[in-house]
Amino acid sequence: MDNRSNGAMYVPEGSSQPVVPRGTFKVGAIGLDHGHIFGMNKGLQDAGATISKVYDPDPEKVAAFLKAFPEAVAADSKDEILADPEIKLVSSAAIPSSRFGIGMEVLDAGKDFFSDKPPFTSQEQVTEARRKVKETGLRWFVYYSERLHVEAAVFAERLINDGAIGRVVEIRGWGPHRLSLFSRPAWFFEKDKYGGILTDIGSHQLEQMLFYTGAKDAKCLSSRVGNLNHPEHPGLEDFGDATFITDNGVPCYVNVDWFTPDGLGTWGDGRLLVIGTKGYIELRKYTDVARSNTPGHVILVDEKEERHFEVAGKVGFPYFGRMILDCLNRTETAISQEHIFRAIELALEAQRKAINITRA
Repeated sequence: MDNRSNGAMYVPEGSSQPVVPRGTFKVGAIGLDHGHIFGMNKGLQDAGATISKVYDPDPEKVAAFLKAFPEAVAADSKDEILADPEIKLVSSAAIPSSRFGIGMEVLDAGKDFFSDKPPFTSQEQVTEARRKVKETGLRWFVYYSERLHVEAAVFAERLINDGAIGRVVEIRGWGPHRLSLFSRPAWFFEKDKYGGILTDIGSHQLEQMLFYTGAKDAKCLSSRVGNLNHPEHPGLEDFGDATFITDNGVPCYVNVDWFTPDGLGTWGDGRLLVIGTKGYIELRKYTDVARSNTPGHVILVDEKEERHFEVAGKVGFPYFGRMILDCLNRTETAISQEHIFRAIELALEAQRKAINITRA
């Protein structure tokens, strides 16, 4: 199921690290419009969750999900999942603009929610979600997969926490994606549905920016978006970038695009450069171009030497187990709710402020 050529269907391979006995933490899935739903539920399953029920109005999507998760059963409606007292968490990769509405229903039903990114397409949605979380005491998790479901990113966290590069002073994030034009649904080209490129795939970068700098907030200094090569799809933004300064003084630059060529052996050459006072770390998340087509490359240069770590299959994905335990224990160890919301708010702000550089 590890479809490396198509980012929408990419499911990272990980070992099973259950934190609960099978059958004790049941998950439902509502809305299968984006292939990330497979990675989201695979991560939960590997951490011990039971994928219990699924609903989508498209029977073909449901059939594909049941093939991947044969223990699940098809629900007749989303209300069947919302009313099931055994289901603790509901995952969703519906059309981005629809995720907010599903999340509100899930929390009203007394369950925690796990949304694909972007979880929201407007600031108004975030404001209402914040209110609902405060009202219910429930969680609104988000699948920021480019950090949470990437072993190189997990390993980098350990290096930074161990002081391997000193204090972080600069971040540069690069998130290119393969367009796979003819496999995309109609909503992919409708900006009001996906939110714009910085809202969508840019939210990954903003989440990483806050996390690796240890910041709680940031200021958007500049941003740009545009359609540089797809005039036949005027609703598509195939380029976006932004600069930020975090509240603890770290300058950051992020760049995302839909220009990964077909010759690359994976869906995107995602990279992250974290510069510190005593060295730097480069993540080559999904490939080491022209040298190794395996994921999980971490380059560390410090005051003594330069090293190349290959961490695929060696680190795992602790986020999912922590998320399950947070749901059960009402704790906040996997990721803070404020961090989740602030990352998407910054992406939305960058999107709103962006200069449009679409080619005439």
